Amino acid sequence: MRATQQMTKGSPWKLILAFSFPLMLGNLCQQFYIMVDAAIVGQILGVSAIAAVGATEWIIWMMQGLVQGFTQGFSIKMAQDYGAEDYSSLRKDVVHSLVLSIVSTLILVILCFVSMKAMLSMLNTPTDVLGDASIYLKTMIFALPIVMVYNLTAAILRSLGDSKTPLIAMIVASIVNIILDILFVYNFKMGVFGAAFATMIAQCFSAVICLIKCMSISYLRFFEEDRKFDKVLSLYLMKLGMPMAFQNAVISIGGMILQSVINGFGVIFLAGFTAANKLYGLLEVAATSYGYAMVTYVGQNVGAHQFKRVKKGYWGALFIALITSVVISAAMIVFGKQILLLFINGESQIVSQTLEIAYRYLSIMAVCLPILYYLHVTRSTIQGLGNTVLPMVSGIVEFVMRTFSAFMLPMIIGSSGIFYAEITAWLGADFVLFASYIYCMKKAENSMRSL
Repeated sequence: MRATQQMTKGSPWKLILAFSFPLMLGNLCQQFYIMVDAAIVGQILGVSAIAAVGATEWIIWMMQGLVQGFTQGFSIKMAQDYGAEDYSSLRKDVVHSLVLSIVSTLILVILCFVSMKAMLSMLNTPTDVLGDASIYLKTMIFALPIVMVYNLTAAILRSLGDSKTPLIAMIVASIVNIILDILFVYNFKMGVFGAAFATMIAQCFSAVICLIKCMSISYLRFFEEDRKFDKVLSLYLMKLGMPMAFQNAVISIGGMILQSVINGFGVIFLAGFTAANKLYGLLEVAATSYGYAMVTYVGQNVGAHQFKRVKKGYWGALFIALITSVVISAAMIVFGKQILLLFINGESQIVSQTLEIAYRYLSIMAVCLPILYYLHVTRSTIQGLGNTVLPMVSGIVEFVMRTFSAFMLPMIIGSSGIFYAEITAWLGADFVLFASYIYCMKKAENSMRSL
């Protein structure tokens, strides 16, 4: 079995599906241990603890999204060079991406640690959960270098067509996280710190597995000339990575504004919203997998100058993604309440109120899921073409729509209006991406013709 895979030959939709499937399983494992983490915190430590974890979600999403944005942007160049079978350039991409990732992550750790209290304050974090929220967030900040190693090595492997190693890494991390969650939270009574510490150790395992795999690939064994600093290459990699990092940052800032509004509705509403949000990752698990697949597929085919395959692959991926979204939507509507009860514990009246809030939000997201799946496939296709600016613009539109809706809709239809902020953000981004796809495909087609 080959460690890596060229996606420039063969049936596009079969390649995309085959590449996506291990990513889906890996993401499912990740979501499973996130859900188990939340379930253990909710069942053992109670509603206040799950609210404390929920109060930090968007901050953590922003931190990890910045790291992921840089590394995924760097991987676009890697996929293109791999598709062109230019292994010398590929090695230089990897070396420069590593240096840039280390520097940006260290800066991010310092900034987040210094501004942690201010961010929690700006989010209107309830005072009765502020202590636990601070502990949880601080632990996750110190875990960022580990997150960087995993994201970079996984991005390298995905750009080379290897989606199986990240799957193995996620399976191992899931098992480790669940065992340590039970040990730290239940047996050692370490509270929310135990849950965060368990996640940190699990992330170490996933990072090491992907790192070892990268080091075993023969054409990634570096020569002296690969380590020489190349200013032009560094600037180009940052040109790809910065818009994606900024895009994630802007989206998460919109989410934090949304979170600040939610925090003002009280602990029960916050706990219900958090419980539903724990399933958000499950809702989009296939969407992110198709997105990663399209970045790799499009990047490799652009490098190989196979434009017709790019277009054919996009429509195949979009069809598969929309079918998948409908299936997941139906499953969440039917089984959503039973799953949500895993995260909620306490007095029967509190549980009932929390569940009602959580299920309503989950149902709204589930019904509108095809909108999100179109977003992921289209945005990733554009990124694979080498354009990360227009997807960033779509992220800015997401921010505007999410923020506007978070403030306006509750004033018009009450607290339930906050449930539609996410949907309007998806729709706004989709309008931008629809036009961006047409523009980028025409530009790519004209470029290919001139070759």
